[in-house]
This record gives sequence, C-alpha cells and structure tokens, in this order.
Amino acid sequence: MKIVTDKTPKVDIHAILMPQEIDGIHHHIHHYPQPRAAVLDALKLVQKRNGWVNDAQVAAIANMLGISVADVEGVATFFNRIYRLPVGRHVILVCDSIACYLTGYEPLLAEFKAQLGIEFGQTTADGRFTLLPICCLGNCDKGASVLIDEDTYGPVLPSEVGLLLEQYV
Repeated sequence: MKIVTDKTPKVDIHAILMPQEIDGIHHHIHHYPQPRAAVLDALKLVQKRNGWVNDAQVAAIANMLGISVADVEGVATFFNRIYRLPVGRHVILVCDSIACYLTGYEPLLAEFKAQLGIEFGQTTADGRFTLLPICCLGNCDKGASVLIDEDTYGPVLPSEVGLLLEQYV
C-alpha cells in the first residue's frame, strides 16, 4: 500500500525552470496576499516555453509557492487551457456547446478532422496542430466557433477551414 502525503518534495527549481520563469513567478507571488493564489499565473508562465507543463515543472511551482504538488495538479487539470501533455505548435479548440452544435459544429469538426487527418486529442504528425474540444468559447452568437491559439473565429463554415489552417505555419 502506498501512503500519500501532502508534503511537497524538494526539487532544484533552477534545474527545472528558466530564470525568467522563476522571476516571473516571484513577480506574481507579490501581487497576492497568499502565494498559493499565484498558481494559475505560474502555470501559464511555465507553459509558454513548450506549450505544456510537465511533472517536474508542477513540482517546481509547488516548491516556489509552498503548496503541495496535488494542489498545483488540481489547478492544472481543472483549467482546460493548461496542457499536461505535449501539444502541437497550434492548438485548435472546437466549441461543442449547444449553440455551436445547432449552428454547424458537426460538419465543421468533420472538415477539421479530414484536413488534419487526426481525431480529438491527437496532434498532426508534423507537430503543427492539436485538435481538442471545448465546452464553450462564449462566442454563441457567432457559432460554429473555434479558437486557434488565442484567436477566436466564428461563424466558421467547413469551406473556410483550409484558409484558416494556412494562417498558422
């Protein structure tokens, strides 16, 4: 039987995080009354380097904030824009809310899958795109909608997918 503790293992944050990430996390810590409140900011900052956050980085963030790895992991897995596995250079989020579903989600998704040759949760062989669902983009009046990296598009027709993908090298 494995005993689980809430203690954060000590790690060498300088061997895991870049100096600018450490400085950035310290900067965020000072904006909150409790260091633990900076966990989402820290995750976003670390994710910028490779597009995702690995286990060692989660442990380093926990060390810096003085909280458990489980607490950092809980935040990382709660937010659907923090990626815990490698993703492509560009992440395509296809909105599958009821509003987008009613305004063309299925044919739009089918076109993305056909042009990319992948399913949800997969990355193209060249590492260019990862295709993921998202429950709502808050763009309901412009469905069917997609988010590519930080760019929101809608309404998007299946015939526009090729032109959209060409914008992301």
